[in-house]
Amino acid sequence: MKKILIANRGEIAERVIRTARQMGIKTVAVYSDIDSSSPHVRKADEAICIGSAAPNQSYLKMDTIIEAAKQTNADAIHPGYGFLSENAEFAEKVKAAGITFIGPPSSAIKTMGSKLAAKEAVMKYDIPLVPGTEKAIDDVNEAKTVAAQIGFPILIKASAGGGGKGMRIVKSVDELEEQMNRAISEAMSAFGDGSVFIEKYVASPRHIEVQILSDQYDNHLYLFERECSIQRRHQKVVEEAPSAILDDKLRKAMGEAAVNVARSCNYVGAGTVEFLLDEDKNFYFLEMNTRLQVEHPVTEMITHIDLVEQQIRIARGEALSFSQNDLSIKGHAIELRVYAEDPFNNFMPSIDKIVQYHRPKGMHMRVDDGYEAGMDIPIYYDPMISKLIVWGKTREEAITRMIKTIGQYQIKGPGTTLPFGIFVMEHEAFRAGQFDTHFVEKYFTPEKLEEQERPLAELAAKLAVGLFEAHEASIRLPITSVQWSQRK
Repeated sequence: MKKILIANRGEIAERVIRTARQMGIKTVAVYSDIDSSSPHVRKADEAICIGSAAPNQSYLKMDTIIEAAKQTNADAIHPGYGFLSENAEFAEKVKAAGITFIGPPSSAIKTMGSKLAAKEAVMKYDIPLVPGTEKAIDDVNEAKTVAAQIGFPILIKASAGGGGKGMRIVKSVDELEEQMNRAISEAMSAFGDGSVFIEKYVASPRHIEVQILSDQYDNHLYLFERECSIQRRHQKVVEEAPSAILDDKLRKAMGEAAVNVARSCNYVGAGTVEFLLDEDKNFYFLEMNTRLQVEHPVTEMITHIDLVEQQIRIARGEALSFSQNDLSIKGHAIELRVYAEDPFNNFMPSIDKIVQYHRPKGMHMRVDDGYEAGMDIPIYYDPMISKLIVWGKTREEAITRMIKTIGQYQIKGPGTTLPFGIFVMEHEAFRAGQFDTHFVEKYFTPEKLEEQERPLAELAAKLAVGLFEAHEASIRLPITSVQWSQRK
């Protein structure tokens, strides 16, 4: 493998470029016209424009991307995450073109891309599943029967869904029909597939995911877990590794279950198996993400394993060079996704030009980003500006370092989730490790964030006044005779 085309943009494109360069592999960036001056375009060895700003005119154009790989003699394509990363048809087309797809087989993507097919695949391994239907359902009366059997509240979910789309919580039979119709309509609109199924709603879950690696020789390993329970609108904002709530026995059980999920679909590459953990520490299989996760850096920090490097090595036919016994957890890592969103306004998008951009620097931290000062946040793509990741010997040390590092991060222009990051790090529920996926609903309001910010603003104002008074005499300009006569 001598040259990789990266079918993505922004920070993940830069992330792949960084590892490829270390491995002596050349890279090709693709970009839409609006991304022509993006850092990933400059940092790659070659770059080629693939269309206009709208994703369906650029980053989702399979044939155009494959043709770009041929034109530049790239012998592999890395899809990153999002866009085409979990598209089975794209994986098949790449393979048919004689190019290596740095990801799992299309069959695994297809199986795990359907929540119903995934549930069917993992059943043979006795992996715990949330009680519910085993097939798609569209009949309201049948749905009522199922709901009566498993008990309310229930969750209606799109089979092809993700990110909270096509998902409805139903608390009573009276609202079931309306919510089911809404879920079907939303699923059809978002995914072109209106299939939905029903699960028992786990009231206070924690979102725990396990990183796995699988090679072409049936070797499967788990690289421990990530806690991803701090979310807004079913989208993650803060992730950490390891989880504060898992003990060694539960960690091993969940890791082995994740490996069996990989076996169930003959997985190859890096992937993530997601679980729900209830109040009694019972875990249930949720889904498998057949790609690199946004939050993969926290796993890299606690294992010292470069996951992109492993993806590349596996794709070019190498066996895993380490065993499960070689892996151990080293310290604690936390990631904050820095979105162009205004937490003072219920996380509404804050699309604007980045006027000032100053990255924090220091030991045991890193910033994965794809933006610079002067750049606009495009409305066409995910509004994540960067990922801020810190490491500590202990969870407490990592939290302290995150607070300090957020304070050094300066972004002017769009509103960002940086203040929310401090809110989370300082909240007693997070510090105690006693929280679930409802953290935002339970504890956060814009008013509380303003209360948190007020002492800092007051301190800054006092410091400014104090500095002015201390230097007032030296900065007061002398009055000339002309100015004096004009005053008189």
